[in-house]
Amino acid sequence: MFDKLEAAENRYEEISMKISDPQVIADQDEYRRLMKEYSELEEIVAKYREYKKTKQDLAEARELLDGTLDKDFRELVQSEFEEAKSRLETIENELKILLVPKDPNDNRNVIVEIRGGAGGEEAALFASDLFRMYTRYSERHRWKTEILDLNETEIGGIKEVIFSIEAKGAYSRLKYESGVHRVQRVPVTEASGRIHTSTVTVAVLPEVDEVDVDIDPNDLQIDTYRASGAGGQHVNKTDSAIRITHLPTGIVVTCQDQRSQHKNKDKAMKILRSKLYEIAQQQQTTEIAMARKSQVGTGDRSERIRTYNFPQGRVSDHRIGLTLYKIDEIMDGDLDEIIDALITADQSEKLGSASYDED
Repeated sequence: MFDKLEAAENRYEEISMKISDPQVIADQDEYRRLMKEYSELEEIVAKYREYKKTKQDLAEARELLDGTLDKDFRELVQSEFEEAKSRLETIENELKILLVPKDPNDNRNVIVEIRGGAGGEEAALFASDLFRMYTRYSERHRWKTEILDLNETEIGGIKEVIFSIEAKGAYSRLKYESGVHRVQRVPVTEASGRIHTSTVTVAVLPEVDEVDVDIDPNDLQIDTYRASGAGGQHVNKTDSAIRITHLPTGIVVTCQDQRSQHKNKDKAMKILRSKLYEIAQQQQTTEIAMARKSQVGTGDRSERIRTYNFPQGRVSDHRIGLTLYKIDEIMDGDLDEIIDALITADQSEKLGSASYDED
């Protein structure tokens, strides 16, 4: 582990020298690449330097304790020694987490798809509730959201919504939301007061740039049609809605939220790129996933990840056995406690499978 940390610190110093070189600054592509690497190393190097400083403090305190001290001073040094020892253990654990290979998509924006599943109109209503939950969560973090495609029902439910969230690190926190969300409650459409169980599917995709996914224009079938909304609302009189079919995979993407055909096409292509990128990633990681299923689940959309039980006021995440009795707060976007627990479980699982050479 410490060989890796020394190498990281040396590389950090090397880049620090390079980015002040006028020749490197003149080469914008190289400069951006180095700055990105510099930024990625910054946190781990700062933590490693904190580790070395704490280790030095511990050694100095031990040396003093080995000498002749009066009682009061010995108690003070002993207290400092114990504090440094505890701090050193904490920093070492933090360093191990920092050394765990990061998901390369963690800093990306996301595209979120929410679709009503089993349960008809009640599933569509809950899909609308989940859309509001993620929108409120984004507002709490001052993240920018934008609807890319929306298909509503007559009574305010959502058959399907696709929206983007623009924020550095959005994927690192929301990637655990992919899967089937189950709701148990008395539907507003239920006259007898019986509790129904419905499901909604959520998919969280990292938003990718054109350079990340190469799409052959000949593989695309692009159709235009007239946009329509629930009950005849938001109907366009021009064929501005876009449907793109990726012929090799059969993926179909639609976008009708904008009045401009050009804008709808741009947004549809953004969704398509993310879907194709996800497929490529799944193919690359299939073998790894088979060898080691993540503690927080595979992220498979068919996997039931969470239950929202309204009569009992509880939300249960089945992957980590977490149950919280604060359903109103969670539905209002207070998701950090759940997401933090999922991240901690994921890190613990990765740490358990990692090996470190204590050189």
